[in-house]
Amino acid sequence: MADIAFLLLIFFLVATTMNVDTGLVRVLPPMPDPNVKQEDIKIKERNLFLVFVSGNGNIMAGGQVIDIHQLKDKTKDFILNRFDDPNLPEKEVVEIEMPNGSKWAYPVSQGVVSLQTTRDTGYQVYIMVQNELTRAFNEVRDEVSLVRFGRKFGELQEEESKVITKAVPLKISEAEPRNMGKK
Repeated sequence: MADIAFLLLIFFLVATTMNVDTGLVRVLPPMPDPNVKQEDIKIKERNLFLVFVSGNGNIMAGGQVIDIHQLKDKTKDFILNRFDDPNLPEKEVVEIEMPNGSKWAYPVSQGVVSLQTTRDTGYQVYIMVQNELTRAFNEVRDEVSLVRFGRKFGELQEEESKVITKAVPLKISEAEPRNMGKK
């Protein structure tokens, strides 16, 4: 009996597939300098794009209630600030080292997208919002890459993609989820 139970156990271990959890692919920023207090890091209000997702799936971005399909375009408008709107993020001209050794001066957006949810926000809605925000940054990178190198960001060589990543850094900050409702 023990041999049969052992063989059945081995059979089920070999024949069974395990579900693999998937997550968001993110490169975390480096640890902050221990000599710099967190309170010292200030972001101007115009450089902050607040995205709030409620438990019932409503999205508020930039002070307006919007649909998930509008989020990408709103985020792109914020990042690019094409018309130098004083209510949208500042730009700082940064000299970026090119793979051939030359320098490229590019106005890098100082904008940060701040995502905040409630504790009862559904995982599916959260992932959809994250995807739209990431898609906005990827489309901006594609646009800059096409102008600079004539190819989309995904088609660049490693050195070229580092240049575009410096020109359009992925700046998504996540705030701690809020408790909504009665205490």
